Amino acid sequence: MLIGAHESIAGGVSHAFARAEEHGARSLQIFTKNARGWSAPALTEQERRAFRAEARRTGLPSVAHGSYLVNLGSEDATLREKSLACVTEELTRCERLGITYLVIHPGAHPDERKGLSLIAAGIDEIHQRTPRFRARLCLEITAGQGNCLGWRFWHLAEILSQVKREDRISICLDTCHLFAAGYDVSTEQGYEAVMAECDTTVGLERVGCFHLNDCKKPLGCRVDRHEEVGKGTIGRTAFRCLVNDPRFVNTIGVLETPFPERYGESIRLLESLRRTR
Repeated sequence: MLIGAHESIAGGVSHAFARAEEHGARSLQIFTKNARGWSAPALTEQERRAFRAEARRTGLPSVAHGSYLVNLGSEDATLREKSLACVTEELTRCERLGITYLVIHPGAHPDERKGLSLIAAGIDEIHQRTPRFRARLCLEITAGQGNCLGWRFWHLAEILSQVKREDRISICLDTCHLFAAGYDVSTEQGYEAVMAECDTTVGLERVGCFHLNDCKKPLGCRVDRHEEVGKGTIGRTAFRCLVNDPRFVNTIGVLETPFPERYGESIRLLESLRRTR
């Protein structure tokens, strides 16, 4: 696994690479703009070139995380169009920067089946607005808080079955979200069982990246509260399984833990869990 962290883009997106280097990362995740706002200044050609130059210099692969405001499951016309426009803009930024995956939360709706169909239709619309893009949407499994969808593997499978271009979609597995949603990865047996279910339902070949977060709350709580690796209710076993899983040797795995100033320490911990021959 290519272990890294979610890095700040203060001063411009290209500056994230230097921060990743300081943390000893082998990958990174960024926001391409303010994640808590709908709009942002246009990405300049200078910043696009600087980002690509830093990517070449460091050799670090990157993914991006989408806005937290987006809800592709919404029936509200205004919110839905804002969500479609926001994801389209962020995917366009990824395309310009050379970022392969834009991680997004699928969406929320009180009716599961209707919500999943709305999400699939929204993805189809985004794909129509971004033809021939190499950058792909990466649907993140959620903790299932409130009416959030995507907290069961079958939710993701249902979206994939309804979209017209499932080849343009990958998935992101967040360890905290998995555990909060009721998938017990805290033991070796549990980890293997969860990965087997994911493989059967969605396909492990679709996993584009991981979010490496422990959980503050108990198994099945459906509450999204990240904790430092090894200090939460998941424990170290799940992370030891992940970093040693040959199926994910070249897969990006990034920290989104509460204290970015400790990213370096957490990356060293995760690297220490690798088995040596």
